[in-house]
Amino acid sequence: MLLLTPGPTPIPERVQKALLRPMRGHLDPEVLAVNRAIQERLRTLFGAPDGALLAALAGSGSLGMEAGLANLDAGPVLVLVNGAFSARMAEMARLHGLDPTVLEFPPGEPVDPERVARALKAKPYRMVAMVHGETSTGVLNPAEAVGALAKEAGALFYLDAVTTLGMLPFSMEAMGVDYAFTGSQKCLSAPPGLAPIAASPEARKAFRAKRGWYLDLERVAEHWERGGYHHTTPVLLHFALLEALDLALEEGIPARAKRAQETYAWLLGELSARGFRPYPKGSPLPTVLVVRPPEGVEADRLVKALYGEGVAVAGGIGPTRGQVLRLGLMGEGARRPPYEAFLKALDRVLALA
Repeated sequence: MLLLTPGPTPIPERVQKALLRPMRGHLDPEVLAVNRAIQERLRTLFGAPDGALLAALAGSGSLGMEAGLANLDAGPVLVLVNGAFSARMAEMARLHGLDPTVLEFPPGEPVDPERVARALKAKPYRMVAMVHGETSTGVLNPAEAVGALAKEAGALFYLDAVTTLGMLPFSMEAMGVDYAFTGSQKCLSAPPGLAPIAASPEARKAFRAKRGWYLDLERVAEHWERGGYHHTTPVLLHFALLEALDLALEEGIPARAKRAQETYAWLLGELSARGFRPYPKGSPLPTVLVVRPPEGVEADRLVKALYGEGVAVAGGIGPTRGQVLRLGLMGEGARRPPYEAFLKALDRVLALA
Protein backbone atom coordinates (compact mmCIF):
# COMPACT_ATOMS: atom_id res chain seq x y z
CA MET A 1 0.00 0.00 0.00
CA LEU A 2 1.34 3.43 -1.00
CA LEU A 3 0.80 5.68 2.04
CA LEU A 4 0.12 9.31 1.04
CA THR A 5 -2.14 10.48 3.87
CA PRO A 6 -1.51 13.63 5.95
CA GLY A 7 -0.36 11.37 8.78
CA PRO A 8 0.88 8.84 9.44
CA THR A 9 3.70 9.24 6.94
CA PRO A 10 6.05 6.55 5.56
CA ILE A 11 8.86 5.52 7.93
CA PRO A 12 12.47 5.69 6.67
CA GLU A 13 14.56 2.54 6.89
CA ARG A 14 16.82 3.95 9.62
CA VAL A 15 13.79 4.72 11.79
CA GLN A 16 12.27 1.29 11.09
CA LYS A 17 15.50 -0.42 12.17
CA ALA A 18 15.54 1.52 15.44
CA LEU A 19 12.35 -0.34 16.42
CA LEU A 20 14.35 -3.59 16.31
CA ARG A 21 16.73 -2.56 19.08
CA PRO A 22 16.56 -4.74 22.22
CA MET A 23 13.97 -3.69 24.76
CA ARG A 24 15.21 -1.75 27.77
CA GLY A 25 13.48 -0.63 30.94
CA HIS A 26 12.07 2.88 30.87
CA LEU A 27 14.42 3.95 33.71
CA ASP A 28 17.47 2.19 32.23
CA PRO A 29 20.47 4.58 32.00
CA GLU A 30 20.64 3.94 28.25
CA VAL A 31 17.02 5.00 27.82
CA LEU A 32 17.45 8.08 30.00
CA ALA A 33 20.44 9.03 27.84
CA VAL A 34 18.26 8.64 24.73
CA ASN A 35 15.68 10.92 26.36
CA ARG A 36 18.31 13.60 26.95
CA ALA A 37 19.38 13.30 23.30
CA ILE A 38 15.74 13.67 22.21
CA GLN A 39 15.44 16.82 24.32
CA GLU A 40 18.55 18.31 22.71
CA ARG A 41 17.17 17.71 19.22
CA LEU A 42 13.74 19.03 20.18
CA ARG A 43 15.32 22.21 21.58
CA THR A 44 16.80 22.84 18.13
CA LEU A 45 13.63 21.98 16.18
CA PHE A 46 11.32 24.01 18.42
CA GLY A 47 13.80 26.89 18.72
CA ALA A 48 12.97 26.70 22.41
CA PRO A 49 14.27 29.19 25.01
CA ASP A 50 16.46 28.27 27.96
CA GLY A 51 14.43 26.76 30.77
CA ALA A 52 11.77 25.29 28.46
CA LEU A 53 10.29 21.89 29.24
CA LEU A 54 11.01 19.52 26.35
CA ALA A 55 9.45 16.07 26.31
CA ALA A 56 7.71 13.48 24.15
CA LEU A 57 4.39 12.52 25.73
CA ALA A 58 3.26 8.92 25.30
CA GLY A 59 0.23 9.49 23.11
CA SER A 60 -0.88 11.13 19.87
CA GLY A 61 -0.70 14.80 18.97
CA SER A 62 -4.13 15.23 20.56
CA LEU A 63 -2.54 14.41 23.92
CA GLY A 64 -0.06 17.22 23.32
CA MET A 65 -3.00 19.48 22.49
CA GLU A 66 -4.90 18.60 25.65
CA ALA A 67 -1.88 18.76 27.96
CA GLY A 68 -1.32 22.43 27.13
CA LEU A 69 -4.91 23.19 28.13
CA ALA A 70 -5.26 20.84 31.12
CA ASN A 71 -2.29 22.45 32.85
CA LEU A 72 -3.23 26.12 32.39
CA ASP A 73 -4.13 27.49 35.81
CA ALA A 74 -6.99 29.74 34.63
CA GLY A 75 -8.71 31.20 31.58
CA PRO A 76 -10.12 32.88 29.65
CA VAL A 77 -8.63 31.57 26.41
CA LEU A 78 -9.04 33.03 22.93
CA VAL A 79 -9.23 30.17 20.39
CA LEU A 80 -8.78 31.00 16.71
CA VAL A 81 -10.84 28.51 14.68
CA ASN A 82 -10.66 27.92 10.91
CA GLY A 83 -10.86 24.14 10.65
CA ALA A 84 -11.46 20.81 12.38
CA PHE A 85 -8.38 20.75 14.60
CA SER A 86 -8.72 24.30 15.88
CA ALA A 87 -12.36 23.42 16.64
CA ARG A 88 -11.08 20.42 18.63
CA MET A 89 -8.87 22.80 20.59
CA ALA A 90 -11.90 24.93 21.48
CA GLU A 91 -13.82 21.84 22.61
CA MET A 92 -10.95 20.80 24.89
CA ALA A 93 -10.74 24.30 26.37
CA ARG A 94 -14.45 24.14 27.21
CA LEU A 95 -14.08 20.71 28.82
CA HIS A 96 -11.30 22.05 31.03
CA GLY A 97 -13.34 25.07 32.14
CA LEU A 98 -11.09 27.66 30.52
CA ASP A 99 -13.94 29.98 29.45
CA PRO A 100 -12.93 29.97 25.78
CA THR A 101 -13.94 32.67 23.34
CA VAL A 102 -14.04 31.24 19.82
CA LEU A 103 -13.03 33.63 17.05
CA GLU A 104 -14.07 31.92 13.80
CA PHE A 105 -12.67 32.40 10.31
CA PRO A 106 -14.03 30.88 7.09
CA PRO A 107 -12.65 27.39 6.35
CA GLY A 108 -10.00 27.62 3.64
CA GLU A 109 -8.92 31.09 4.74
CA PRO A 110 -6.10 31.97 7.17
CA VAL A 111 -6.57 33.67 10.53
CA ASP A 112 -6.80 37.46 10.13
CA PRO A 113 -4.40 39.21 12.57
CA GLU A 114 -6.46 42.41 12.47
CA ARG A 115 -9.50 40.61 13.87
CA VAL A 116 -7.29 38.98 16.51
CA ALA A 117 -5.94 42.40 17.51
CA ARG A 118 -9.47 43.76 17.94
CA ALA A 119 -10.49 40.76 20.06
CA LEU A 120 -7.46 41.19 22.31
CA LYS A 121 -8.26 44.87 22.83
CA ALA A 122 -11.88 44.09 23.72
CA LYS A 123 -11.09 41.66 26.57
CA PRO A 124 -8.03 40.39 28.50
CA TYR A 125 -7.06 36.78 27.86
CA ARG A 126 -4.78 34.37 29.67
CA MET A 127 -3.83 32.56 26.46
CA VAL A 128 -4.31 32.73 22.68
CA ALA A 129 -4.56 29.32 20.98
CA MET A 130 -4.11 28.64 17.26
CA VAL A 131 -3.26 25.85 14.81
CA HIS A 132 -0.18 26.69 12.73
CA GLY A 133 -1.03 24.42 9.78
CA GLU A 134 -4.71 23.45 9.69
CA THR A 135 -4.67 19.87 8.42
CA SER A 136 -8.36 19.76 7.54
CA THR A 137 -8.22 22.67 5.06
CA GLY A 138 -4.56 22.95 4.02
CA VAL A 139 -4.12 26.50 5.33
CA LEU A 140 -0.99 27.95 6.96
CA ASN A 141 -1.84 30.48 9.67
CA PRO A 142 0.28 33.59 10.48
CA ALA A 143 1.97 32.41 13.66
CA GLU A 144 4.55 35.19 13.97
CA ALA A 145 1.96 37.97 13.62
CA VAL A 146 -0.45 36.37 16.11
CA GLY A 147 2.39 35.60 18.53
CA ALA A 148 3.40 39.27 18.54
CA LEU A 149 -0.20 40.31 19.26
CA ALA A 150 -0.49 37.83 22.12
CA LYS A 151 2.73 39.09 23.68
CA GLU A 152 1.61 42.72 23.35
CA ALA A 153 -1.62 41.78 25.15
CA GLY A 154 0.23 39.93 27.93
CA ALA A 155 -1.20 36.55 26.95
CA LEU A 156 0.51 33.20 26.47
CA PHE A 157 0.64 31.92 22.89
CA TYR A 158 -0.26 28.26 22.36
CA LEU A 159 0.44 26.78 18.91
CA ASP A 160 -0.44 23.43 17.33
CA ALA A 161 2.64 22.63 15.19
CA VAL A 162 1.51 19.16 14.11
CA THR A 163 1.94 19.70 10.36
CA THR A 164 4.79 22.22 10.47
CA LEU A 165 7.43 21.31 13.06
CA GLY A 166 10.30 19.43 11.45
CA MET A 167 9.38 20.46 7.91
CA LEU A 168 8.97 24.25 7.92
CA PRO A 169 10.99 27.00 9.67
CA PHE A 170 9.96 27.18 13.33
CA SER A 171 11.24 29.13 16.33
CA MET A 172 9.36 29.53 19.58
CA GLU A 173 11.54 32.49 20.51
CA ALA A 174 11.12 34.31 17.18
CA MET A 175 7.39 33.56 16.96
CA GLY A 176 6.60 34.31 20.60
CA VAL A 177 5.29 30.78 21.25
CA ASP A 178 4.89 29.61 24.84
CA TYR A 179 3.56 26.12 24.23
CA ALA A 180 3.85 24.01 21.08
CA PHE A 181 3.36 20.35 20.20
CA THR A 182 3.41 17.92 17.32
CA GLY A 183 2.91 14.21 16.59
CA SER A 184 5.77 11.82 15.89
CA GLN A 185 4.01 10.40 12.81
CA LYS A 186 3.74 13.69 10.92
CA CYS A 187 6.70 15.75 9.63
CA LEU A 188 9.22 13.60 11.50
CA SER A 189 8.11 10.34 9.81
CA ALA A 190 8.40 8.29 13.01
CA PRO A 191 5.77 5.77 14.20
CA PRO A 192 2.62 7.16 15.83
CA GLY A 193 2.49 7.19 19.60
CA LEU A 194 4.56 10.13 20.81
CA ALA A 195 3.67 13.82 21.09
CA PRO A 196 6.77 16.03 21.33
CA ILE A 197 6.02 19.20 23.31
CA ALA A 198 7.82 22.36 24.41
CA ALA A 199 6.69 24.74 27.16
CA SER A 200 8.44 28.07 27.76
CA PRO A 201 9.45 29.20 31.27
CA GLU A 202 6.46 31.59 31.24
CA ALA A 203 4.12 28.73 30.36
CA ARG A 204 5.59 26.56 33.09
CA LYS A 205 4.76 29.22 35.67
CA ALA A 206 1.15 29.29 34.44
CA PHE A 207 0.80 25.52 34.08
CA ARG A 208 -0.10 24.84 37.72
CA ALA A 209 -3.56 23.31 37.33
CA LYS A 210 -4.18 19.69 38.30
CA ARG A 211 -6.86 18.64 35.82
CA GLY A 212 -5.51 15.15 35.26
CA TRP A 213 -2.75 12.95 36.67
CA TYR A 214 -1.34 11.59 33.40
CA LEU A 215 -1.53 15.04 31.80
CA ASP A 216 0.27 16.80 34.68
CA LEU A 217 3.35 18.41 33.10
CA GLU A 218 5.08 18.73 36.47
CA ARG A 219 4.97 14.94 36.71
CA VAL A 220 6.16 14.68 33.10
CA ALA A 221 9.09 16.95 33.97
CA GLU A 222 10.00 14.65 36.86
CA HIS A 223 10.73 11.91 34.32
CA TRP A 224 12.16 13.92 31.42
CA GLU A 225 14.28 16.35 33.42
CA ARG A 226 15.21 14.37 36.52
CA GLY A 227 14.95 10.75 35.40
CA GLY A 228 12.24 9.91 37.91
CA TYR A 229 9.25 7.64 37.47
CA HIS A 230 5.99 8.86 35.97
CA HIS A 231 4.74 6.00 33.80
CA THR A 232 6.11 3.19 31.65
CA THR A 233 7.22 4.95 28.51
CA PRO A 234 7.18 3.30 25.02
CA VAL A 235 10.94 2.80 24.91
CA LEU A 236 11.19 1.51 21.33
CA LEU A 237 9.26 4.54 20.11
CA HIS A 238 11.85 6.73 21.85
CA PHE A 239 14.63 4.96 19.94
CA ALA A 240 12.75 5.52 16.67
CA LEU A 241 11.99 9.16 17.46
CA LEU A 242 15.65 9.93 18.11
CA GLU A 243 16.60 8.42 14.75
CA ALA A 244 13.87 10.44 13.02
CA LEU A 245 15.04 13.66 14.71
CA ASP A 246 18.60 13.00 13.59
CA LEU A 247 17.44 12.45 10.01
CA ALA A 248 15.52 15.73 10.03
CA LEU A 249 18.44 17.72 11.41
CA GLU A 250 20.95 16.07 9.08
CA GLU A 251 18.90 17.12 6.06
CA GLY A 252 18.19 20.54 7.56
CA ILE A 253 14.87 22.33 7.86
CA PRO A 254 15.50 24.74 4.94
CA ALA A 255 16.14 21.76 2.63
CA ARG A 256 13.05 19.95 3.91
CA ALA A 257 10.91 23.05 3.46
CA LYS A 258 12.18 23.45 -0.11
CA ARG A 259 11.45 19.78 -0.81
CA ALA A 260 7.86 20.16 0.44
CA GLN A 261 7.26 23.41 -1.46
CA GLU A 262 8.64 22.06 -4.73
CA THR A 263 6.66 18.81 -4.46
CA TYR A 264 3.50 20.78 -3.61
CA ALA A 265 3.87 23.10 -6.63
CA TRP A 266 4.59 20.25 -9.05
CA LEU A 267 1.77 18.06 -7.75
CA LEU A 268 -0.77 20.91 -7.73
CA GLY A 269 0.14 21.61 -11.35
CA GLU A 270 -0.40 17.98 -12.30
CA LEU A 271 -3.73 17.83 -10.49
CA SER A 272 -4.90 21.16 -11.92
CA ALA A 273 -4.29 19.78 -15.41
CA ARG A 274 -6.69 16.94 -14.49
CA GLY A 275 -9.44 19.30 -13.35
CA PHE A 276 -8.72 19.45 -9.60
CA ARG A 277 -9.00 22.80 -7.80
CA PRO A 278 -7.13 23.92 -4.67
CA TYR A 279 -9.32 24.19 -1.57
CA PRO A 280 -7.43 26.93 0.32
CA LYS A 281 -8.39 30.48 -0.65
CA GLY A 282 -5.07 31.82 0.58
CA SER A 283 -1.89 30.97 2.50
CA PRO A 284 -1.57 27.30 1.40
CA LEU A 285 0.13 24.87 3.76
CA PRO A 286 3.11 23.29 1.92
CA THR A 287 2.90 20.05 3.88
CA VAL A 288 -0.76 19.17 3.20
CA LEU A 289 -2.23 19.60 -0.28
CA VAL A 290 -6.03 19.84 -0.15
CA VAL A 291 -7.90 19.77 -3.48
CA ARG A 292 -11.46 19.54 -4.74
CA PRO A 293 -12.00 16.80 -7.35
CA PRO A 294 -13.08 17.55 -10.92
CA GLU A 295 -16.73 18.41 -11.53
CA GLY A 296 -18.90 15.31 -11.38
CA VAL A 297 -16.40 13.24 -9.37
CA GLU A 298 -17.27 12.46 -5.74
CA ALA A 299 -14.33 12.90 -3.38
CA ASP A 300 -15.12 9.99 -1.06
CA ARG A 301 -15.67 7.57 -3.95
CA LEU A 302 -12.34 8.67 -5.41
CA VAL A 303 -10.60 7.95 -2.10
CA LYS A 304 -12.10 4.44 -2.05
CA ALA A 305 -11.23 3.78 -5.70
CA LEU A 306 -7.62 4.85 -5.14
CA TYR A 307 -7.41 2.51 -2.16
CA GLY A 308 -8.49 -0.27 -4.47
CA GLU A 309 -5.48 0.64 -6.63
CA GLY A 310 -3.15 0.33 -3.61
CA VAL A 311 -2.94 4.05 -2.86
CA ALA A 312 -4.05 5.49 0.51
CA VAL A 313 -5.04 9.16 0.54
CA ALA A 314 -7.37 11.00 2.91
CA GLY A 315 -10.79 12.50 2.34
CA GLY A 316 -12.13 15.59 4.02
CA ILE A 317 -12.66 16.09 7.74
CA GLY A 318 -14.75 18.67 9.58
CA PRO A 319 -15.63 21.50 7.17
CA THR A 320 -14.11 19.64 4.20
CA ARG A 321 -15.88 16.31 4.77
CA GLY A 322 -17.01 14.77 1.49
CA GLN A 323 -15.56 17.64 -0.55
CA VAL A 324 -11.81 17.11 -0.94
CA LEU A 325 -8.77 14.89 -1.14
CA ARG A 326 -6.01 15.58 1.39
CA LEU A 327 -2.47 14.56 0.45
CA GLY A 328 0.44 14.46 2.91
CA LEU A 329 3.70 16.20 1.96
CA MET A 330 5.44 15.74 5.30
CA GLY A 331 8.72 13.98 6.00
CA GLU A 332 9.15 10.99 3.68
CA GLY A 333 5.81 11.83 2.05
CA ALA A 334 7.22 14.94 0.37
CA ARG A 335 8.92 13.18 -2.53
CA ARG A 336 8.06 12.93 -6.23
CA PRO A 337 8.38 9.16 -6.91
CA PRO A 338 5.42 8.06 -4.75
CA TYR A 339 3.26 10.81 -6.22
CA GLU A 340 4.22 9.81 -9.75
CA ALA A 341 2.80 6.38 -8.90
CA PHE A 342 -0.25 8.10 -7.38
CA LEU A 343 -0.88 10.03 -10.61
CA LYS A 344 -0.79 6.84 -12.66
CA ALA A 345 -3.33 5.22 -10.32
CA LEU A 346 -5.42 8.40 -10.38
CA ASP A 347 -5.53 8.40 -14.19
CA ARG A 348 -6.75 4.81 -14.17
CA VAL A 349 -9.48 5.65 -11.69
CA LEU A 350 -10.57 8.84 -13.47
CA ALA A 351 -10.82 6.96 -16.76
CA LEU A 352 -13.51 4.78 -15.16
CA ALA A 353 -15.34 7.64 -13.41
